[in-house]
Amino acid sequence: MKSRLLIALLGTLLCCTAAAAQDADLILHNGKVVTVDRKFSIHQALAVRGGKVLKVGGNAEVLKTRGPTTQVVDLAGKTVLPGLIDSHVHPTGAAMHEFDHVIPDMESIQDVLDYVRARAKVVPEGGWIKMRQIFITRLKEQRYPTRAELDEAAPKHPVIFATGPDASLNSLALQANKIDKAFKPADPAHVPLDPKTGEPTGIIRSYEKYVRTGPSGGKEASEADRIGRQLELFRDYNAVGLTGIIDRDASGGAIGMYQKLRDQDALTLRVAISHSIGTSGAAENVQKSIRQVAEHPLRKPDPLLRIIGIKTYLDGGMLTGSAYMRQPWGISKIYSIDDPKYQGLLYISKDRLKGFVQAAVESGLQYTAHSVGDGAVHTLLDVYEDLSKSLDVRKTRPCLTHSNFMSQEAIAQCAKLGVVVDIQPAWLYLDARTLSAQFGNDRLRYFQPLKSLLEAGVIAGGGSDHMQKIGSFRSVNPYNPFLGIQTTITRKARWYEGGLHPEEALSREQALRFYTSNNAHLMFLEDQTGSLEEGKLADLIVIDRDILTCPEETIKDTQVLRTYLGGKLVFEKK
Repeated sequence: MKSRLLIALLGTLLCCTAAAAQDADLILHNGKVVTVDRKFSIHQALAVRGGKVLKVGGNAEVLKTRGPTTQVVDLAGKTVLPGLIDSHVHPTGAAMHEFDHVIPDMESIQDVLDYVRARAKVVPEGGWIKMRQIFITRLKEQRYPTRAELDEAAPKHPVIFATGPDASLNSLALQANKIDKAFKPADPAHVPLDPKTGEPTGIIRSYEKYVRTGPSGGKEASEADRIGRQLELFRDYNAVGLTGIIDRDASGGAIGMYQKLRDQDALTLRVAISHSIGTSGAAENVQKSIRQVAEHPLRKPDPLLRIIGIKTYLDGGMLTGSAYMRQPWGISKIYSIDDPKYQGLLYISKDRLKGFVQAAVESGLQYTAHSVGDGAVHTLLDVYEDLSKSLDVRKTRPCLTHSNFMSQEAIAQCAKLGVVVDIQPAWLYLDARTLSAQFGNDRLRYFQPLKSLLEAGVIAGGGSDHMQKIGSFRSVNPYNPFLGIQTTITRKARWYEGGLHPEEALSREQALRFYTSNNAHLMFLEDQTGSLEEGKLADLIVIDRDILTCPEETIKDTQVLRTYLGGKLVFEKK
């Protein structure tokens, strides 16, 4: 009798334990849950258990999963989206950019010179005054500060105004690097000369090949400082709805920091990594470095932190006048171009590039390269096509990074080869005015051709190229994903009338996929995140408006109320 009673009690206990194991940890109900699944299904409620989506459906259906310990949140009509993903950031450098001092916004040459004068009062005489990534396309005058202007602002300091791969230097900075009328660069286009004097104008293309800068004073950052700043930035990423990022040029030091944060359970978003690879020196050494990346412990599948491939630099920048184009740039006061045949700069020859891509593909690594101009885009696509005849390139998800200037042929080639594309809409928002002045409307027909890419079946994902400052709108470039979403829908830009080729605008559904499921594919995580489906990781956000119906011009103002990573609350708006 006692044994039967004991068995019955044990059975009851097991049943209760089993039932509890089926209970949800979290339920969000009475809202609008936009799943971004294949059907773009929309439901009222969602349940989470063990960090994964347990149930999506109507209120009554989902609330059946409630147990005695379930946290239940009434959304009161608010919208839920999958966590947003940024396909292109540089977070370790961005986090430290203002560690020494706050850098003001600069929208004009006067702002630049005022900053130089202010720094000249603080930096010891002879110390360097450095400005990085203040793009001339975003200055009202649409030009570089001249050598003479920088001389006047800081006559006793070497000054460098670096923007992308190119820079403007004052006289002391040129003298410090022995750059004068007798200087012989590897490529004369790298060091333009004043036709009247024969002296360098101060503009240096690919400046890192020729320019070395010295100290400028300032605070030295400890490891604790770097970790603290990194966590501050990641919290701000969470605050704008980001649950995943791809670091598109991570150094060994950056990767080591990510590992420490993961080991300390401090990562509040998923991080995929394109390992930085330098391409100077002997080709066989570069290829060896690529193959070594494949042996890194972070190559193992891990939804929180993983190296997915490598990143190199194929051409210059559209913001600086050095992107490699199929047709000449044209004479330009904006970019200080006086050679009618100048097409920009291609940093890696096609034959050399082929060896690098082959090493990556054979190692199972995704290859991507900074490829801004259509000349660079076609060069890399042609290499992918050549190698696909003997290697399974498609399996590694070959990538184009930036890919701003494209063509019908490039889009078709991407679709054919399974090439994925990493694009930054903020560049359209901030730079359309200058690009239109430089190239004209017709030549920009396939500038960020998002609709054409998606309709061709190409998987393209949205990023920011965030590289400096903490603050989603004040950063260089702004990493607020809702600004990016709005830009893809409207094609409207700052200081620019109308929309830039509105025929390439996305629908709201496409724009959401651009920052969720498409980017999950770019992270190699499409089976685990990017949409709210049963069994997937519970990466999700609650926002303050219905992004599918609110006025287009208010999308950028969207406020994130809650952010969850794997069902864990990592941000809540106070």
